Amino acid sequence: MSSEPALECRGVSKHYQDSTQRIDVLQDVDFRLMPKEKIGVVGASGSGKSTLLNLLAGLDDVSEGSVLLAGKDLGALGEAERARWRNRHLGFVYQFHHLLAEFSAEENVAMPALIGGVSRQQALKAARELLAAVGLSERGTHRPGQLSGGERQRVAIARSLINEPTCVLMDEPTGNLDPENAEQILALIDQLRETSQSAFLIVTHDQSVALRMHQVLRLRAGKLVTS
Repeated sequence: MSSEPALECRGVSKHYQDSTQRIDVLQDVDFRLMPKEKIGVVGASGSGKSTLLNLLAGLDDVSEGSVLLAGKDLGALGEAERARWRNRHLGFVYQFHHLLAEFSAEENVAMPALIGGVSRQQALKAARELLAAVGLSERGTHRPGQLSGGERQRVAIARSLINEPTCVLMDEPTGNLDPENAEQILALIDQLRETSQSAFLIVTHDQSVALRMHQVLRLRAGKLVTS
């Protein structure tokens, strides 16, 4: 296992300036996420969780500090290079699955690999293997509208892993699921973590989810504290 962090925040702050004042959203955030580790991030609504995810994913720029993904400072990369690095090293699972309705499950899973330049044949083969790993081998040709909520979330998780990412960010992955499906998703995350080197950072409001993490980071007034 690599001794290099999968994801690292070094003194990250984010603020916005309106016409009269500066609004500090995040202040001096520091943490490391190591390979195969699970970290949970919890906090009240409006505490900065979405802003933090956007910064970690390289979708927004930090005001101070740096975010390192697989050893590279995202802020030092040009737009195109950042997009390539993110595609290669980062998976993302949203609260709402964000699958493309006009494509099948296996095509949705294959999409990040296709964007990364993998041949269609190879990408679809890898997608079918991942769908089997998440218990959906018989559902690969189905479109999202033909799948249940739990099945769609499994497809989204498979999609996040198609490029064997260094890190997977999850935004409330069980937030829209009933308790039974939520438990299945959490068990699936544990299973997948054991068979890959990927690290997982999971934003959640559910304390039962947070308790299953190796470490929990709590956002309070824009500051991240270990709890």
